[in-house]
Amino acid sequence: MTSKIVKCPQCGNLTEYRTDNPARPFCSERCKLIDLGAWAEERYSIAGQPFMEGPGGLSPEDLGADEFSQAEHGHTVSPRSRNPRLDS
Repeated sequence: MTSKIVKCPQCGNLTEYRTDNPARPFCSERCKLIDLGAWAEERYSIAGQPFMEGPGGLSPEDLGADEFSQAEHGHTVSPRSRNPRLDS
C-alpha cells in the first residue's frame, strides 16, 4: 500500500501521512508546537460570528451592551476574559 505524501502546514516540507506519526499532519513535533503557539497568541482566527445568542451562547447581558455591540460588528472579544462562567 502506498503512503500519502502531504505538505506540512507549518513549514511546507513534504512528509508521509502515517497514523503512527503523532504530529500528523505536521512533519514534526516542532512544527506542531509552532502552530499551537500561533493559535495561543491569537495569530489565527476562524471566520464567522464570534458569539451566539441563545442556549449555551453569550447574550448582551453576559458581556455588557457596549462589548456585545463591538462583537457584532466584527471586533473580537474573548469570552474567557469577559465571562467568569466560561473560565475553567
